[in-house]
Amino acid sequence: AGHHDGGVRRAEAPEEGERRAEAGQRDPQSRSVFLRGRARPATHTLVAFIDEHKGRFGGVEPICRVLTDHDCKIAPSTYYAHHKRLTAPSARTVRDSELKILIQEAYEANYRVYGARKIWRLLNRQDVAVARCTVERLMRELGIAGAVRGKKVITTIPDVSAQRAPDLVDRDFVAPAPNRCWVADFTHVTTFAGVVYVAFVVDTFSRRIVCWSAATSKETRLVLDALEMALWQRDRDQRPYKKAS
Repeated sequence: AGHHDGGVRRAEAPEEGERRAEAGQRDPQSRSVFLRGRARPATHTLVAFIDEHKGRFGGVEPICRVLTDHDCKIAPSTYYAHHKRLTAPSARTVRDSELKILIQEAYEANYRVYGARKIWRLLNRQDVAVARCTVERLMRELGIAGAVRGKKVITTIPDVSAQRAPDLVDRDFVAPAPNRCWVADFTHVTTFAGVVYVAFVVDTFSRRIVCWSAATSKETRLVLDALEMALWQRDRDQRPYKKAS
């Protein structure tokens, strides 16, 4: 490269270009990527850098001084403490490892449905003193969680304005013989596929389920199907009966 002086182009001496290069006036892309960042690198990154170059530059202390001068402050004690933590785990790390084994065992022994609250109570009943927040943290690290209940299912919505059905048995559910008194009701069962509604008819004499029906919706037909099937099955006996619902 050169420049003009009084209209005459003068070639630049090779030595001058070399001196400028030695002074650091090079392409920024050629500088170390490690030292060009604005934020201080993480401690483990600095430690890895020192491990890589300490054999070439006379040990840990000289590299720590150079890094500190370049706004990457790290003390030799920090370097050695980092290595000590890797080789000798802290008391908390050891304790966490022991608790993780107990938490995993409690989780597996209870069909993988226990959450942090139940496992915390179980461990304390077993004289394992541990905080609930610790159990929650370790369960997150283990990647396990308790079963979550779904939304509450309401099977009966009373109508206060409707007329109530008469009590035909006067709350007396003791029958002297079979097929004298039946009671009917329906409930819900939670399955992996969803909620299933089940209606059933019970003989109060033997507490036997005379008949039942199931459906995925709680409609009137669900209860009527169970009652009609019970009537069909017991119609052969030709015995009088009363029903209460």
